[in-house]
Amino acid sequence: MKVKAESAPKTEGIKSAIHQVDFTDTFSTTNQLDDLNIITNLIFGTTPKWVEFLMKLRNRVVKVFGLKTNKPEDFNTDFKVGGYIGFFKIFHIQSNEIMLGANDKHLNFRVSVYNSNETLFNIKVTTLVEYNNRFGKIYMTIIKPFHHIIVKAMVKQAYKLTV
Repeated sequence: MKVKAESAPKTEGIKSAIHQVDFTDTFSTTNQLDDLNIITNLIFGTTPKWVEFLMKLRNRVVKVFGLKTNKPEDFNTDFKVGGYIGFFKIFHIQSNEIMLGANDKHLNFRVSVYNSNETLFNIKVTTLVEYNNRFGKIYMTIIKPFHHIIVKAMVKQAYKLTV
């Protein structure tokens, strides 16, 4: 098994990421070779073609509702707070956790990439979602099955077993 679902770790970054957590999930994998910058880029810096297709479809549908679909004006790929990995903004960088995410009118979300330093399944990728309105809850209900499939596939891209 390269990726597994588990409970969210109780990191300081996760505890302070958003005001209210309305949805959360965590998927973990093993990577003892790379630092968190590389691991985060392995997960979010490259997107499988089928995920790109789904995101383009999503963007066409949600554009009608006024949700963000384009790269933000401050987009840059510098590995620092305020930079971006893929289309996620970097909010916080620590030696063992990187917090990414975005805010939109329907919901705010954060993604924690955390290295627990365990022998196996040391990389924990936790999604945290805060609904800003009823549309955010409806949106998340619709995309949740796709979210699980996409996140598992993307987390799998960081798998490297050395044990």
